[in-house]
Amino acid sequence: MRVRRTGWSAALVAGVLVAGAMGARAQDAAADAARIEAGGRLAVATDCLACHTAPKGGKPFAGGYAIASPLGDIVATNITPSKSAGIGDYTLEDFRRAVRQGLRKDGAHLYPAMPYTAYTQLSDDDTAALYAYFMHGVAPVDEKVPATSLPFPFNIRLSMVAWNALFLKDERFVPDPSKTDEVNRGAYLAQALAHCSTCHTPRNALMAEQDGKGFLSGGSVGPWFAPNITSDPVHGIGAWTEAELVQYLRTGRVTGKAQAAGPMAEAVEHSLQHLPEPDLKAIAVYLKQTPPVGGGEGTPRFGFGAASKSEVDWRGAKEGVDAGWRVFSGSCAQCHQENGGGTGNREYPSLFHNTATGADRPDNLVATILHGVDRTVAGRAHFMPAFGDAASYTDRLTDQEIADVSNYVLGRYGNPAVKVSAGDVRVLRAGGSPPFLAQVRPLIVPGLVVVLVALLCLVIRRVRAKSRRGSLEFRP
Repeated sequence: MRVRRTGWSAALVAGVLVAGAMGARAQDAAADAARIEAGGRLAVATDCLACHTAPKGGKPFAGGYAIASPLGDIVATNITPSKSAGIGDYTLEDFRRAVRQGLRKDGAHLYPAMPYTAYTQLSDDDTAALYAYFMHGVAPVDEKVPATSLPFPFNIRLSMVAWNALFLKDERFVPDPSKTDEVNRGAYLAQALAHCSTCHTPRNALMAEQDGKGFLSGGSVGPWFAPNITSDPVHGIGAWTEAELVQYLRTGRVTGKAQAAGPMAEAVEHSLQHLPEPDLKAIAVYLKQTPPVGGGEGTPRFGFGAASKSEVDWRGAKEGVDAGWRVFSGSCAQCHQENGGGTGNREYPSLFHNTATGADRPDNLVATILHGVDRTVAGRAHFMPAFGDAASYTDRLTDQEIADVSNYVLGRYGNPAVKVSAGDVRVLRAGGSPPFLAQVRPLIVPGLVVVLVALLCLVIRRVRAKSRRGSLEFRP
């Protein structure tokens, strides 16, 4: 009887231990699944898919997308868990260094086209969740992408050591105790995850974001201009309501104010529309309380213009008509309507009360004509043809025609103080005004040669001087 009782007790203990182990494994599995799911949500907020997926059917996160930069195309890498082509052999610490410090596993430096200058603010927990997602929630793709090949001297990745020393603030996000939890959540989303400042903050001569008062005050992104999104009511978004900001982030358009195109349309399509409503509201609340940049009085970008009868009045006229009207009548009026008021369903927006036509610079108006609009929101495509691209549209417009129609639109529907020349269009068609580094690149090699020759001459001079002093010392 004792033997049976002992055996039964041992079996019971063993069963408890097995059950406990299974329960622990189940808890671990549930925790791992939760972390992977959280990492997936964070990957959406950080908008990794937009850059790390090649257009036209590229496999998710397999890289190959050429990010246009003023210094040359930077090819986004494969970040799937492939051990041969991706980041499958990265440890968590390797992943953290890449995301927050721009340093690959092999020790090479990343270019800040990968916004590690913003991701450096990510918390340890969020970085670990992202790592779990990319290692276990993404399908591996064993396809290598072409290596980035920038012109000399920008192809020397070691130069990023000096750049990072000057401009990388390797610090985690710290909530402001004087702000509400919602504002701090919005700040973390906008600054770290969505990396808004990488586009919306002007850059200095070395292409680093300007510190201080310029934060979120607007910056050039190739031919586009990411506008001021500080709380300034004239130059920024201070006159927008929180509800309008949330709607814009979720859909890419607000009637009577703006519609997203270019890089912002990509952010809406791949990232922002998928964020939960509380996150979008937190971003809006955060932006509404940022320090205003701009000041002064004036009309907000969306406040310019009114309907015009010019298109109808000039129909059939052979003389005395605006050259831009001819382009507008033939290429624009059918969608945006003859009075510029847009379609009734707002699929094609009004050209007045529109930030693209009311801004104090024409970049976004011209870039929209050149490159069109192509974003998909809630499964529905929103499209405008690219009139500057012969491959995508038959009615390719010349630089002068785009300048003419831009001036026509600005004069009747937008900010009449802004003027556009064919030269302006030519610059934007080529990708925008090159920054200082791109402008001086042709002088860098000759400059280095001059410096090396000067150093060589100095060495020769010193050697000769030393030789002469030596010969004098040994004279009898």
